[in-house]
Amino acid sequence: MNWREQQQLQLDGMFHGLFYWLQKQFDPVTGGFYYARSSVSDDRFTPDIESTAQALNILLRYNLLEGMPFATKSKVIQFFQSKQGEHTGYFYDNNPQMAKDEVMVHRALNYAYHSLKRLGAEPLYKMPVEVKQAPAYTKSLEAYQEKWGSIDLRNSWRGCDLLASSTVYIAQMEENKRDKFVQAMTRLLAEIQDPKTGLWGKGSLYVRLSGTFKLHTFYRKYQIPMPNQEKIYQSILACLRTEDAVDMCYIRNPIDLLSYLQKEIPEQELEEITRITITNMERLKRKDGAFSRELKHSPKAPNVAQVKADDYYPNMPEPVEIGLGLCEGDMNATTQATLIRQQIHQLWGITPNRLISSDQFWQLW
Repeated sequence: MNWREQQQLQLDGMFHGLFYWLQKQFDPVTGGFYYARSSVSDDRFTPDIESTAQALNILLRYNLLEGMPFATKSKVIQFFQSKQGEHTGYFYDNNPQMAKDEVMVHRALNYAYHSLKRLGAEPLYKMPVEVKQAPAYTKSLEAYQEKWGSIDLRNSWRGCDLLASSTVYIAQMEENKRDKFVQAMTRLLAEIQDPKTGLWGKGSLYVRLSGTFKLHTFYRKYQIPMPNQEKIYQSILACLRTEDAVDMCYIRNPIDLLSYLQKEIPEQELEEITRITITNMERLKRKDGAFSRELKHSPKAPNVAQVKADDYYPNMPEPVEIGLGLCEGDMNATTQATLIRQQIHQLWGITPNRLISSDQFWQLW
């Protein structure tokens, strides 16, 4: 048995119990999914947009979405559609603090729109740009550039998230208008990238890699190659070898970047990357069958989990709590774990084993 086969067995073994956990997160009344097991058992919490979209991503990665019963699919569609405001086009969760978090609002807009598309449905109402409800900075290129220039990158992860998520409105523009905004963002990012590391902003290596991951979503969407890719690769290696992965995002983000870079990775380095990644994942596997975002617990409010207790970022939003913060699996980390598995197999150049069939999964539903 070669190292790939050994690591594949170890990786697949971590997903025991995950599908049972996922089924128990579904709320048949609303059609949404809860964030964690503690969210289900506490009346203060309701299914949320991100967790529901992330659950769909898990189903999609395991080829389970096509077998979803019609009644279930209809409820999930209804869940997303019910979250959209008729006059603004935005999608909001029940927690009023959510609407005050710029990144959450942008993520919900993106998650809900694409989830409905995957389910063969559409939003009930027009999107914010169409109904002229998008922020004022979207009205002109100069205003957008001023917005980008105002974003603080002292914590790369948070700052680059604000940068990347602000471009959600560009995708809603007409193509002839969109191009100049995409080109302007591309020029800006090239100007502020650190040419020595290939990363953006400040913070630890994991924080800067996480910021770089956020920006790569822009490059990937518009099929633009990131500059200084070899420097990014060397930064990934240095980070994996020297820093402690205390967050599932720190495990997923380097693998996602490697998948995007499509670099020919030397065999010895690929084995090293694999072993470090799988070892780090094992630390976040929980008894309930799922994975947790952080080593000690699942964050109560993942919207503020980017900035750790020993760090600072100005004007952080209020925490939007969607769980009790127990040592338990959560949807945020679990969807990332499923993506890591998929992308590691891509790096290996082999097809993942099927862990469960569509019939098996939905028979237990």
